[in-house]
Amino acid sequence: MSILIKNGQIVTASESYIADVYIEAEKIIAIGKDLDYQADKIIDATDKLVFPGGIDPHVHLDMPFMGTYSSDDYETGTRAALHGGTTMVIDFILQTQGDTLHNALKTWQQKSHGKAIGDYSYHMAVTDFNDDVAKEVVAMIEEEGISSFKTFMAYKGALMIDDGQMVQLMKVVKKHGGLVTVHATNGDMIDSLIAKNRALGNLSPLYHYLSQPEVTEAEASARFADMLNYTGCPGYIVHMTCEGALNAVRKATQRNQKVFVETCTQYLMLDASLYENDFEGAKWVMSPPLREKKDQAALWSGINQGLVQVVGTDHCPFMWEQKKMGKDDFSKIPNGHPAIEHRMELLFSEGVHKGKISLTKYVEVSSTNAAKIFGMYPRKGTIAIGSDADIVIFDPKKEHTISVETHHMNCDYSAYEGQKVTGKTETVILRGQVAIENEECLLNAGHGQFIPRGKTSKTVI
Repeated sequence: MSILIKNGQIVTASESYIADVYIEAEKIIAIGKDLDYQADKIIDATDKLVFPGGIDPHVHLDMPFMGTYSSDDYETGTRAALHGGTTMVIDFILQTQGDTLHNALKTWQQKSHGKAIGDYSYHMAVTDFNDDVAKEVVAMIEEEGISSFKTFMAYKGALMIDDGQMVQLMKVVKKHGGLVTVHATNGDMIDSLIAKNRALGNLSPLYHYLSQPEVTEAEASARFADMLNYTGCPGYIVHMTCEGALNAVRKATQRNQKVFVETCTQYLMLDASLYENDFEGAKWVMSPPLREKKDQAALWSGINQGLVQVVGTDHCPFMWEQKKMGKDDFSKIPNGHPAIEHRMELLFSEGVHKGKISLTKYVEVSSTNAAKIFGMYPRKGTIAIGSDADIVIFDPKKEHTISVETHHMNCDYSAYEGQKVTGKTETVILRGQVAIENEECLLNAGHGQFIPRGKTSKTVI
């Protein structure tokens, strides 16, 4: 199928201009004014924005957690992502402690193959590092196209590795051209505070927040940066929430160090006052928790200062009945919230429409930087000749309201219920095929492809 997009305002991470785009056989073939091509489908994008499909590098689909599973699988999750303009996601494979990385990979392949509608890749979470796993890390990079490795500085006994294992993993990953990502919070301190609050009978969702104060994230972020500096390994901090953690990265720049940073839409828009709504606050129980208004300001500034490179979601939805597992004890509330569908529209409305970031910065943090950092650029993350035809046609003026009644995520509540948004995803193209049109998904389960990724460096931006 061939498609000709006419007269749109094309936006990349570096440019914005009016032009046509001609697509054929999954790729972008030509870009220019008044292109003279015959196409199977012509889309008039006058007064619309045309930008690369969003890349969300932080999602959890069909993930086992706290005795249950996240409620979006690869079919429902990638469909919802496409509705919002995200054409590519990177999910997290979780190694079971005592088992192999390859067995974990097989499990996630069964979850995704034949089910994904949008494109996807994997991060490999290393939860049990030893000499045998070190060899598997090399195989993941060289043979499987998985070049990023997630580590946890929290969740002792399930996901956490110690600092000695972290350093040894970094050395192997650096040698073979990969990247180490981290959930940077001080697990020991958090576990102690949770135990203290439970002993005192402080069991409401508010104490989820109070058991993870800013210092737990700031300290762990600084420690991770120090280990990266010692090993020379490229590193990436996921879901950063607060000023203290951002300052740890800012301080690292004083020794000429580069640490990549991701934040999420919820940390840019929501704050910890939501935890005061009795058990309703469980809707926003996630780790790290929502923070304060001053942290939102710091993160927006961090985006403009180039300290924050990516805005993801940490999409990990649970049904309300699942959240009720922690009705009498905040520590039993499954962590996570539904977000994959609304990232692009919320970031545009709150960021571009309100003048906090530029259009080119918007594309940079929603798509291009993730493609560069995680070894997919220029196949993904830009509008350029030869790139995959992953394109969003976006109405920057259309107003709408977010609601559980209209979203496509498999979750029976919305974390942004009633939120008025300016800017709406209109048409989405995935590898040359129209995926979303007239608010309908035109692709079926199995259309999504696994995207193998290349190596990375500390200087990809």
